[in-house]
Amino acid sequence: MKKISGILLFCFLVAGNISVAQEHPVIQNIVKEAEENSKLEQLAHQLLDSIGPRLVGTPQMNSAHNWAVKKFENWGIPAEKQQWGEWRGWERGITHIDMIEPRVQTLEGRQLAWSPSTGKKPVTAEVITLPETVSDSTAFQRWLPNVKGKFVLISMPEPTGRPDYNWEEFATEASFEKMKRERREQTEAWRDKFRNMGYNSRTLPAVLEKAGAAGVITSNWSNGFGVNKVFGAYSKKVPTLDLALEDYGLLYRLAKNGSKPKIRVTAESKELGMVPTFNTIATIKGTELPEEYVILSAHFDSWDGGTGATDNGTGTIVMMEAARILKKHYPNPKRTIIIGLWGSEEQGLNGSRAFVEDHSEIVKNTQALFNQDNGTGRVVRISGNGLLHAYDYLGEWLSKVPDTVADHVETEFPGRPGRGGSDYASFLAAGVPAFNLSALNWSYWNYTWHTNRDTYDKIVFDDVRNNVILTAVLTYMASEDDEKTSREQIKLPNNPRTGEPMTWPEPRSPNRKGGVE
Repeated sequence: MKKISGILLFCFLVAGNISVAQEHPVIQNIVKEAEENSKLEQLAHQLLDSIGPRLVGTPQMNSAHNWAVKKFENWGIPAEKQQWGEWRGWERGITHIDMIEPRVQTLEGRQLAWSPSTGKKPVTAEVITLPETVSDSTAFQRWLPNVKGKFVLISMPEPTGRPDYNWEEFATEASFEKMKRERREQTEAWRDKFRNMGYNSRTLPAVLEKAGAAGVITSNWSNGFGVNKVFGAYSKKVPTLDLALEDYGLLYRLAKNGSKPKIRVTAESKELGMVPTFNTIATIKGTELPEEYVILSAHFDSWDGGTGATDNGTGTIVMMEAARILKKHYPNPKRTIIIGLWGSEEQGLNGSRAFVEDHSEIVKNTQALFNQDNGTGRVVRISGNGLLHAYDYLGEWLSKVPDTVADHVETEFPGRPGRGGSDYASFLAAGVPAFNLSALNWSYWNYTWHTNRDTYDKIVFDDVRNNVILTAVLTYMASEDDEKTSREQIKLPNNPRTGEPMTWPEPRSPNRKGGVE
């Protein structure tokens, strides 16, 4: 595998960006517009603060599509919602959780996505833990009647709410090692208990609600201060709540020590039946080669613990702002530019897989696709994704990106094909030269990815502007290129586990009717 640093790449390909600006005044205008007339803060506020999270099947997701279509059209870019399937419709309402015994305290938590409602009145009930030890599934079945009328804590209580980096900075080495050992032993014991019970965290909620539980309580800590991962509920009739580590631990300790804590829960939500699901597709029509395409790609949906700011509000506004700037300063592109804001990426790349499946004429004539997904950071890595000649064209396009942006980027050619994780993989599997613009993480995985803290204030707008310039210049260069990009793939090595040759990822069909069993 040949690795070439971004700095060396640009030294090889360009003498200086002064000549680039003279040769390509469009690039100069792109940079000036991005730096002096940015709409990023406005877009982020409207999308994240006003519309909010964009869980597939919710009215907020549909509002986001409508907003994007109107925004594109205000910029003179035709856009539409393209339906690709249906999903279980659900609308989040108010969640309020109070501990009322042995004392009064309001708790930090929320119902999980698609959780059943508590109904018209709050539910008040005792909180209990699972049994400390379970010898086998028969023993668990004997214990199960204890859950009737109670909220059940089903997550392992974390032994510490301090991230490891905090321990590493302040604890003695012996204390840190002791904590890790005890946590490891506790985790193994918890897994053994679930194995003996015969269930896992996905299957247990249905068993508890069938046994008459008032609700299910989880806590999915993200290994950062005050941060939880927030996903979907697996109960069908009773509410499932996620509590912050601190409050979950409080209830767990009280219940374990016989204090019989009680909580009062309001968890309002509405079931909306099956609703249509969409991608937002905007198009700047090409002039010379209108049947060839450059695609700007970002997933539009999010989980709804926060507002989906860095996953993937930032990727969305990068593509929208790049499109606005291109329409203003490159209104008649050589090739057609498509902006795809995909739905239901979080449930398995469904929107982009549907687009690939439904638009073979676009897929086979795509010059390049640029995708951005993983957070607010400036782009620092681009892989050739196993395309043998990606260096020839992508390297040339990158050489025209201003040094202030390009110097951050390292490239890997030819690389290996990405097999999932974001929407570029849907297109790459179909043979498209699709490139993921991988960003500096800014503690993305622990603090904002699928968490309750993925909000506007986590955006680093200087880095996002950096990515707008990169995306817009790459799009301009790909559109203007006299040559059509090569799709020739590298010969993949043998799988070290099987000894058999590895194969290129294959296109997969989307789930077009999701959210119900």
